[in-house]
Amino acid sequence: MAKRNTYFQDEVIERKIDIRQLGRTLRYVLPYKRVFMLVGVLMVVSSLAALIPSLILKRITDVIIPKQDYAGLVYMVLSMVLLAVLEIGITFAHSRLMGKTGHSIIAKLRQDIFYKLQELPFDYFDNRPNGKIVVRVTEYVNGLANFFTNFVMMLVIYIIKIVVVTVLMLTLSPTLTLVVFATVIPMMICVFVLRYTIRKLFGLHRAKVSNRTAFLVESIMGEKIVKNYNRTELNEEIYREVHNASLKHWRKIYLRNELNTPIVEFFWNTGTICLYGVALSMLLNGDPLINVGLMTTFTAYMSQFSGPLTQIAFIIQNLAQVSSNLEQVFDTIDYPVTIHDNEGSQELKDVEGKIDFNNVTFAYEDGVNILENFNLHVRNGETIALVGPTGAGKTTVINMLTRFYDVQEGSVMIDDKDVRDLTLASLRREVGVLMQDPFIFKGTVMENIRYGRPDATDEECIAAAKAIYADRCIDRLANGYQHMLDERGEGLSAGEKQLISFARIILKNPSVIILDEATSSIDTETENLIKQALDVIIKDKTAFIVAHRLSTIRNADRILYIADKGIAEQGTHEELMALKGLYYALNV
Repeated sequence: MAKRNTYFQDEVIERKIDIRQLGRTLRYVLPYKRVFMLVGVLMVVSSLAALIPSLILKRITDVIIPKQDYAGLVYMVLSMVLLAVLEIGITFAHSRLMGKTGHSIIAKLRQDIFYKLQELPFDYFDNRPNGKIVVRVTEYVNGLANFFTNFVMMLVIYIIKIVVVTVLMLTLSPTLTLVVFATVIPMMICVFVLRYTIRKLFGLHRAKVSNRTAFLVESIMGEKIVKNYNRTELNEEIYREVHNASLKHWRKIYLRNELNTPIVEFFWNTGTICLYGVALSMLLNGDPLINVGLMTTFTAYMSQFSGPLTQIAFIIQNLAQVSSNLEQVFDTIDYPVTIHDNEGSQELKDVEGKIDFNNVTFAYEDGVNILENFNLHVRNGETIALVGPTGAGKTTVINMLTRFYDVQEGSVMIDDKDVRDLTLASLRREVGVLMQDPFIFKGTVMENIRYGRPDATDEECIAAAKAIYADRCIDRLANGYQHMLDERGEGLSAGEKQLISFARIILKNPSVIILDEATSSIDTETENLIKQALDVIIKDKTAFIVAHRLSTIRNADRILYIADKGIAEQGTHEELMALKGLYYALNV
């Protein structure tokens, strides 16, 4: 297991444009290639329509006005109006097409990353705060949506505009074109250097935003603990620190962005002065091509030349940011799914419940073994209790049985079949786990009970609740089984949540039952009722019970004391008490 990245640790940010990551987006773009081709054609037409008015204006200045050709003037003005309408209409059309296409591309990307999250092994989530995973799925993908919608085709069209304007300027006057280039090229060097510094800051800022979101999500999830332990002021201080770290970088980005306008205006004004100065010199030298129309056209083209160059610098900055976002998104999509169905995996059917751990060695972190050469052989229908100090490996044992994690060495067998050779769906259908912290989804009580068996009838759900005495608390709710529960079961007591989760696993009716501290949140009276129900539920089934409440495991067939990377003691309650060892110490 890699070291967990927390809210105060920056994620590694790649700040260079990674062509490989951008290339990978092609598989999302290619289904819409016809749309991109159509938009490309529309944008070329729109760009040409935007360039022609300057030539019309030159003709009006040089020819129409001197000749006082009013009919020609009306014709030229109407032409400019028609071109403007054409440009506006085409711009609207391709913007709408790109908006729809861009969001369709991102919708597919969102779907892929969500589907991948459903497949990822537990170690992926163990190594990252929930907030940083949320940022990847939401904020980073939102940035990609903005890029695909607004910038992809604009980059192409700006390049086309630069080429066309350059050709037109060279046609009109190579000398004045050189003046424009002499002004614009230094401007672009300054703008690109400025954008490069901003690009680096964006990477750092994004890391700080990720940290802030991670802490925010953690604080929301632990709100009751925060208030109960009087951590409100301290949490406000921590949030202020992570927020200010983000704000500090954003201010730097803002200040550098503000330099862009003065730089462009300085070179624009300098270029205009130089342009008129050179034109005046050419006029004094008797150049017949220099006139008011030419100067007006060149001034317009200089703007249409420098504007796209400035925008390209901005897009390249965004491209670097998008590339970095893609790296984080594809890091999730590419994360190896180590827990999966192997080729030839078989269905687990007709389970008898014989469990074997054969020379199992397991570690969450390399070099730090939790279990070493662990051996355990469980008979059909046997109830095994696991006790021992925190972190000794009790939950690890059941994690390997359910394939939440795979062993590094050895094997775990059910009915003499290696769990790695079974399909995950059938394994987890037949092995049911009830966790210490029950998770209640937003929805009705009935929907939460039915969660593991969507095809179950209402009658079956109610029978499951009654079997575990959950109906007593459900009947007290305003709408009973149709009562709408809030996210994470807000409003229910810890015991009520656990009762609903008990009903959920009873309805699922697995062949092997695992209770991981499952009765820790239930009052003594309810616990006694549940123990009676469990005697029926686990009858003739193999069961594992992890418990700190020793009263819940006294009747287990075998009690295992897990310590020192293995089984330190095992036997019935009476045998271990007579031994007066580690288990005995827990009871006195």
